[in-house]
Amino acid sequence: MNKSQTWYIVKRSIGNCEIVSSDKVGDDNLEIIEHWGPFSSQEEAIARRVGLIRAGKCQPV
Repeated sequence: MNKSQTWYIVKRSIGNCEIVSSDKVGDDNLEIIEHWGPFSSQEEAIARRVGLIRAGKCQPV
């Protein structure tokens, strides 16, 4: 794994939130309607995603 890799939470057009690495954020930008991050670890992104789901900002995958 790359030491400088960061993680993002992206909200897709259907309302689902996914955790993706920084190198995949720009791949299908048309489907991404909102994003949060960057986060330094995947674990931190997972914890933040749980908070977004509880707040009603996105749906689980």
